[in-house]
Amino acid sequence: MANVKVYNMQGAAVGEITLADEVFGVEVHTSAMHAVVRAYLNAQRQGTQSAKTRTEVRGGGRKIYRQKGTGNARHHGRRAPQFTHGGVVFAPKPRDYRISVPRKVRRLAMRSALTCKVNDAEMIVIDQLAVAEAKTKNIAAMLKALGADKKALIVTKDADPMIVRASNNIPGVKTTFVGSLNVHDILDCDKFIISQEAVKLVEEVYAE
Repeated sequence: MANVKVYNMQGAAVGEITLADEVFGVEVHTSAMHAVVRAYLNAQRQGTQSAKTRTEVRGGGRKIYRQKGTGNARHHGRRAPQFTHGGVVFAPKPRDYRISVPRKVRRLAMRSALTCKVNDAEMIVIDQLAVAEAKTKNIAAMLKALGADKKALIVTKDADPMIVRASNNIPGVKTTFVGSLNVHDILDCDKFIISQEAVKLVEEVYAE
């Protein structure tokens, strides 16, 4: 089992926590993480793009000139794709980009992502993550003390509006809670900052 230092919001080490190998010490499966991240990004697409084919464009229907004797190529309507204002070849149509990933693969990807953060020493455990006021300076001071100057993901046990409001205006910082944690956000951050309570809950959820 891996031991990780526990810090307070002032950046001082106040203890250690032992992480469960079933969640934070598994064999990393890159293919599982790739499948889950791809599914996540696909789900963000609206799929509302649309263009008209030659059968849907207004106009046309009359032969633009006679078949023979003009020296030009043979054409029928003015709305063919090669003409201005013509239809689009293989026009995109509204579609659903979502793909299905098995539950076991999703859970394996989550464990792999969490293990990557531990192996790369990018996981920071906070003893108690809370602010009295929703002030940006409070979270900014914590990030500076922890050396998280770039992209950071802050994870709490439950949804914390104070933490969210205090972090919204800091570039590169995202906030979430255990119930909405996803593989894409974990892999996309440079520092994975999580409260000690959230660690215990993550182990309960994903240790099975």
